[in-house]
Amino acid sequence: MPKEEEELVAVDPVPVAEDDEALFQEASAPEARFNYCPPGWFKRDSECFQFNTIRISWFDAEEFCKSQGAHLASAKNSQQYSFLQLMSQGMGLSYPWLGGFYLQGRWLWANFDSFSYTNWYHQSNPSSYSCIFLRHNLGWQNDGCGTARSFICSRNLKGC
Repeated sequence: MPKEEEELVAVDPVPVAEDDEALFQEASAPEARFNYCPPGWFKRDSECFQFNTIRISWFDAEEFCKSQGAHLASAKNSQQYSFLQLMSQGMGLSYPWLGGFYLQGRWLWANFDSFSYTNWYHQSNPSSYSCIFLRHNLGWQNDGCGTARSFICSRNLKGC
């Protein structure tokens, strides 16, 4: 007598209710839950920073940062500027891009922070040189956005 084939059905040993999905996602990402920056990023206050040695245009750098859930870094105050400056020097970045850019008669940060703190070393004509880079010892300066430079990404710790 031929044996009937049994149909195997996969059974989830621990059913998860749909409303528990968010809890599961949070448990799967402890670095977000415990406010750590991902590997290769550095924590400062409530932000994570990534220092990139590859040299690309301002636009390509911003796109790269966006792909990481970030933007090019802003310097909101003198302490943050000093941190970016010291870390850039320590990482061997020469004149990295920051997120500052000139649009419609005013300077803005790519991450939408207020452009209230300034630390210009030298400001060239912004209509021709509309992107900001960090000088390794004296403030920042503007240059053509197509110039290839290293760059710094930043993102809120909540997004890390």
